[in-house]
Amino acid sequence: MKILLIGLTLVALLGCSEKELRETIELINASAEEVPLTRAEVVAALKDSLSKGISRGAAVASKKNGYFGNPALKIPFPPEVRKVEKALRQVGLGKEVDRFVKQLNRSAELAAAKAKPIFIKAITSMTIDDAFKILNGEADAATRYLKRTTGDELRAQFLPIVSDKLDQTSATRYYGDIVGQYNQLPLVKKVDPDLEAYATDKAIEGLFLLIAEEEANIRANPRARTTELLKRVFGSLD
Repeated sequence: MKILLIGLTLVALLGCSEKELRETIELINASAEEVPLTRAEVVAALKDSLSKGISRGAAVASKKNGYFGNPALKIPFPPEVRKVEKALRQVGLGKEVDRFVKQLNRSAELAAAKAKPIFIKAITSMTIDDAFKILNGEADAATRYLKRTTGDELRAQFLPIVSDKLDQTSATRYYGDIVGQYNQLPLVKKVDPDLEAYATDKAIEGLFLLIAEEEANIRANPRARTTELLKRVFGSLD
């Protein structure tokens, strides 16, 4: 039956003028574009785009120098003890500070490789209402959704990973040495900040930054939509 209909359509079109044929094709294309998106398509596309963004973000961050070599992601000396860094550099211990900062970022790079499953789990709970709000939201609406829905659970799961990597790269030991040396300086107020919490928050912050960049790219750049579903859903916003 389908073959017969196609054949009859072709015969009819062959009898048309070039102008009529062009108008007919345009009408067919317009009709196809008017087919409304289904809820399932929107949810599937949003989950797909988030998964791609997370995968790429985690891959970039987990490479050597993913944090340390990226000014936007590089984790600096903890700001609440910036005076420690300044004081130690003044007494000739700048190399020790630089070594610590490098290993701190190495820890974040190693931890980033473990982040993907944590984020993917959050995506599976996306509702239809969430999906449409994200689709019609700001350029980072999906990233905001992840921040909102992962929250404390993400931090709780990521903290032990970061802690382990801080030990693995000796960043914890270097930091202890630095703080110890600072606390021995005369006339200074002793400090003992929470390195693990700081490193965890900064590592997560960097991952969200990369995910937001991927999301914005998919929304703005048609070439970044690598599947027909992504083209159809995000193309509806163009």
